[in-house]
Amino acid sequence: MKLALDIFRALADASRLRIVALLGTMELSVGELAQVLGQSQPRVSRHVKILCDAGLAERRKEGSWVFVALGERTLVAPVMAALDAFGIAAEVEADVARLSAVRADRAAAAAAWFEAHAGEWDAIRSLHVAEEQVEAAMRALLSVEPLGRLIDIGTGTGRMIELFAPAATQAMGIDKSSEMLRLARARVGDHAELRQADLYALPLGDGGADMAILHHVLHFAQQPGAAIAEAARVLDGGGRLLIADFASHDREELRARDAHTRLGFADAQIAGWFAAAGLALERVETLEGGALTVKLWLGRKAASDDEGTTGAPVREVKAA
Repeated sequence: MKLALDIFRALADASRLRIVALLGTMELSVGELAQVLGQSQPRVSRHVKILCDAGLAERRKEGSWVFVALGERTLVAPVMAALDAFGIAAEVEADVARLSAVRADRAAAAAAWFEAHAGEWDAIRSLHVAEEQVEAAMRALLSVEPLGRLIDIGTGTGRMIELFAPAATQAMGIDKSSEMLRLARARVGDHAELRQADLYALPLGDGGADMAILHHVLHFAQQPGAAIAEAARVLDGGGRLLIADFASHDREELRARDAHTRLGFADAQIAGWFAAAGLALERVETLEGGALTVKLWLGRKAASDDEGTTGAPVREVKAA
């Protein structure tokens, strides 16, 4: 009874109803919620606290930002169904439109940053962690079975294509930046197809790839879970996704200086996004010793019924 009362009290406010409906579309920062609602961040934070206390939302601090997502699915699902039944979703269409505008502005700013820094991209990456160590660990992980059809998502200057295309039956690199693709073409030549595309709308049909790579890309994504889901969509049964990115950190200056949207990721976050996308987390590697710790997360899409299933346990490896 108390839980039900807490939920109904939490929802007895128009702003909190709007927040819940918005969270039903994606994970959001408190700052984004404040912009969409037209309210101060302290006020939005109070609303979020009430929703979290009722179990309807979850907060996670990341540097100076706080991200908010819906709470436990078994608790939230009946609430979302009720909101849909009462037509609440239609009432927040204007909120969703405002959110799209906010994110479009941020995406434009990030795109401009990438275009301006394309020529120094590899040097920028090397400031954070020794890329040779990351690449060696990636090669070790991916060499145990054939790569098949490879897609490098957010290919940048094409380094991953240069490394792995020779072992693939075919390779595609995609990037949203035309300047990055210009540099990638000079590096990879005819070894791969390069396409200008968005990581949320990959130019492949379902099951069109056997191996997908997100190398130092996810921390730029405004919707990491959606990026992982789209990568999983294009994987065939038994296909693998390898993410190389930073572990959670507090280097706040990277948001403004290097256009980072997210300050790294925790294993539980990646595991949750993998599970939602139909991927099993098979391997986690930790590469310490640099200014930032790099993690490798390897996931596999469930095989089709005629191919069997994998079911391998997660292995975690640390490398100094």
